[in-house]
Amino acid sequence: MSALDFYAHVAVGGEVLGVGLGAGPEAWEAALGATCLDVPGGGLLRRDYGLVDINFSPDRPGRQGQMSCLGFGVKIHRLLYDQSPSTVPSPLSREYGRFAPRVPFKDLQNAILALGHTIELDKHTTSSDMDCYRVSASAARIHVVADPDPYGSGDPDLHGHQRGDVWSVDVW
Repeated sequence: MSALDFYAHVAVGGEVLGVGLGAGPEAWEAALGATCLDVPGGGLLRRDYGLVDINFSPDRPGRQGQMSCLGFGVKIHRLLYDQSPSTVPSPLSREYGRFAPRVPFKDLQNAILALGHTIELDKHTTSSDMDCYRVSASAARIHVVADPDPYGSGDPDLHGHQRGDVWSVDVW
C-alpha cells in the first residue's frame, strides 16, 4: 500500500488505521502512538501528530471527563516544509511506506474514483485560493491549492505549493 492509498482510504472511509469520528483519545493513541502534542483550550482538545491533527470534545452528559473525536484532518501541506521522521507517525510509515511532500489532486481523485466514489466541487466552501471537494457517501472534504500566490506578491515559491496540490483531507 502507498501513501496515496492512505489518503484515498481516509477520504472514502473516514478513518485512520481503524479509528475515526467518535473515538476517544486512547483509541487514537493506540493507533498512532503516544508521540504527539496535546493542545487543550476552551474545553476542547486538539491532538497534533504532525501529518494527522485530531479534535476532541467532551462527550454527552453522564460520561463525565470522557472526550470523543469530532473531526480530524490529514495535513499533507505540512510535509512540504517538515520532512522530519516525526511528521508522519511511525504506524503510518510502517503501513504505507514513504509519504511524498506533494500530492497532485488528479492522482487522489483517480484513486477515489477507482474505489467507486465520486468527487464534486463544494461551491459553498471554495475560496479564491483553495478549492474544496466533497467525496460521495463520506464526511470527507479535500482541500486543493487553487492559487499558490493568494496575496499577489508575484514571487511564487517554486519549491512550495503548486496549483492542484492537495492541501488536506478533513473529516467532520
